[in-house]
Amino acid sequence: MAYLDHAATTPMLPEAVAVMASLLPTVGNASSLHAAGRRARRVVEESREQLASALGARPSEVVLTSSGTEADNLAVKGLYWARRREDPRRRRVLVSAVEHHAVLDAAAWLAEHEGAVVEVLPVDAVGRVDLAAVAAVISADPASVALVSVMWANNEVGTVQPVSEVVALAAEHGIPVHADAVQAPAQVPVAFTGSGLAAMTVTAHKLGGPIGAGALLLGRGVPLAPLLHGGGQERDVRSGTLDTPAVAAFATAASLAVERRPERAARLAALRDDLVRRAIEQVPDAMVNGDPSPAGRLPGIAHLSFPGCDGDSLLMLLDARGIECSTGSACSAGVPRPSHVLLAMGIPEDRARGSLRFSLGHTSTQADVDEAVAALAPVVERARRAATPASARPAVAVPAGA
Repeated sequence: MAYLDHAATTPMLPEAVAVMASLLPTVGNASSLHAAGRRARRVVEESREQLASALGARPSEVVLTSSGTEADNLAVKGLYWARRREDPRRRRVLVSAVEHHAVLDAAAWLAEHEGAVVEVLPVDAVGRVDLAAVAAVISADPASVALVSVMWANNEVGTVQPVSEVVALAAEHGIPVHADAVQAPAQVPVAFTGSGLAAMTVTAHKLGGPIGAGALLLGRGVPLAPLLHGGGQERDVRSGTLDTPAVAAFATAASLAVERRPERAARLAALRDDLVRRAIEQVPDAMVNGDPSPAGRLPGIAHLSFPGCDGDSLLMLLDARGIECSTGSACSAGVPRPSHVLLAMGIPEDRARGSLRFSLGHTSTQADVDEAVAALAPVVERARRAATPASARPAVAVPAGA
């Protein structure tokens, strides 16, 4: 098996597994005052300090959650409610067109149920938010903007966003900015405190930690209305009993991911570039999506379109050969749709439907890339035969014996 879907989730680091396993048999609610509770609280607070150090934040800025999705919802809805409470005119929510659905759907829910006016910020052909458009949209009526949300790096095509520039534009008018940074810390430098962001989302399972642990980094003094009510944990903005073993494993994974990032990023970029180069040799009309500049994209993501193919067919044919990747497309109510990210970049729908995302991570090897490349040409040829009349099929160089 060649696992090339690390952007969806990456295997846990052995060190994180060991930490989590060591704590699973222990008892103690971190909110309890007795000895077992204090022991759990100590683990949580030491883990919070470790997370803060890895992410360039203060421990008091780390609000622990159950996932990146929860953190995104808490940021978008919580900032909106808090800002409107201060000034009812603040109804506008500005989000980039390529955000994760955890942000886009949260904003849409606010529009449907809470009177928000959602405005989608356009992106260019590589998927990077248009700063001139951001400036124009904000300046049209800055007093009415509740928040801006622009992700640190895109989860489908890997394009890194100009977060600092967006923050600067918003800061002129005192507007808080949230960034979904779920894909970023293991691959590019991320520091919250110096970013100027009001809030930033991270999650454990993209860093080599467990599924079911995440965090919202929230600036000190930033008002935020809670989604969950109960015990008042996590600065009274995220009630709920904390999963101490998962939090500790999250902190271990984040610390190691950041420590190992320089070497890993260089290794993944080399593997990615090799995959892209050889994929185009095998399928000459394949097209690469995202920023062509290495400095402008995540090192572990290669996103390609294969004309004349259906992405789901490619995915299943590769899966049958033991190669696991992603189409990058979203499904709503069981109806497949082309990726909203690719459409926002101006890519035609038929090309968007025939796209695959190969994402690499800490367990990726040259053998994984070799297996994917070896399978690609015959899989594309078969997918085209299924989708296109013989007279209209582009030529594909199928290796002998494939």
